[in-house]
Amino acid sequence: MILAVTALAPPASAASVTNDDVTFTNGGVTLHGTVVAPPGGTKLPGLVMVHGSGAHSREDYREQAEAFARQGIATLIYDKRTEGYSQFERSYSTLADDALAAVSVLRKRSDVDPARVGVWGLSEGGWVAPLAASRSSDVAFVVTLGANGVEPSQQQAWAVQNQLRRLGMDGSIVRMASSTMFRQLAGGGVFPEAHYDPVAVLTSLRQPVLGLWGAKDILTPPGEAVRIFRESVAHHTLRVFPDAQHQLRRTTDGFDKLPGYAPGYLELVGSWVHNPPSASTADAPPAQDRPSTAVTPLAWYEPTWLQLAALVFLLVAFAWYPLFRRGPAARPARWLSATGLLAVLGFLVVDVLIQLSMGKGLGPVVAGRPLPWLALQLLSLATVAATIGTAVAWWRNRGPRLGVLLAGGVVFVPWAIYWGLLGI
Repeated sequence: MILAVTALAPPASAASVTNDDVTFTNGGVTLHGTVVAPPGGTKLPGLVMVHGSGAHSREDYREQAEAFARQGIATLIYDKRTEGYSQFERSYSTLADDALAAVSVLRKRSDVDPARVGVWGLSEGGWVAPLAASRSSDVAFVVTLGANGVEPSQQQAWAVQNQLRRLGMDGSIVRMASSTMFRQLAGGGVFPEAHYDPVAVLTSLRQPVLGLWGAKDILTPPGEAVRIFRESVAHHTLRVFPDAQHQLRRTTDGFDKLPGYAPGYLELVGSWVHNPPSASTADAPPAQDRPSTAVTPLAWYEPTWLQLAALVFLLVAFAWYPLFRRGPAARPARWLSATGLLAVLGFLVVDVLIQLSMGKGLGPVVAGRPLPWLALQLLSLATVAATIGTAVAWWRNRGPRLGVLLAGGVVFVPWAIYWGLLGI
């Protein structure tokens, strides 16, 4: 339940705010921002807004910054770095140092009380902002929105499950997309910060923390997050907004985004920043349809290089027979070559489409399977049947070229099981 919040009385000049452009550096990278503040203020608290994941400019947070400024808070928004940050490269440590550089800018302003400057972090910023605070006593407090108490890989897997199940999918495609795929991406080094552990940082914080969540968040497991923050953060105020999504926008189901923020959110931040309570309080954790599941590191028998080697071998083996066959072709071998190639190449295409079309689907869904995945599973069953027929033909003829094709069929079976092509 949300506690009643009394909005601060706005200053006389509440209709306007000042905008001062600033620059600051970290690690040789110059960052550009704007301090949004009430005009004529003195000894103001300060707030640095730390971005969510992906590319962001300061304009993405201007609406909230202006709302905070009108409540007497000098708020710094800045353009997120692009150097050293991408889908395949990022460092929470570097992002935390960016935030600390911004804190330093605010603390030096004549209208700001340097002892009351804190950080605000959304989503990915919910990992970064506490990390920044843990490194410096210059940070007086922390505000988080949609923050996670679990590892990024675990959060992302949970979010993907929500997206796919909303589209009517179930079974092996959900397990593949939300577990196997992420484990391979992390193992291959293309899921940066996959196993970052936020709990160690949260337990080290000595600053007061205001943690905010939407009960209908489908990107962050909110129930788990509230429980972890409650158990880990020494000085906390934890609030849940019942009809809000990940960014605390109004919503009906967590997927849509209605105009405006959850009632009371902006006012709560303003009043809390001006006067953080001395006692810890927490709302009840919201219900989740399902718990998140840890994405475990790859076992010794499933490294990414082995998966790539198996993929190359399958393509070569299935193409080998038609390219180097001499004499009449055995019917099972022809089927194995054709179905095997189609299954492997089709899987590569569908895997890419799943990642690119997340939230949009792959067309009609039958028995929990989108049609492209159902077609792949049928092709995989045909490949297994053709492998058995080819094994019989090889036993009769013992031809080396047939042996290469048969080896491909044998390797295909565990490969297809691993990737869910032979799963239900």
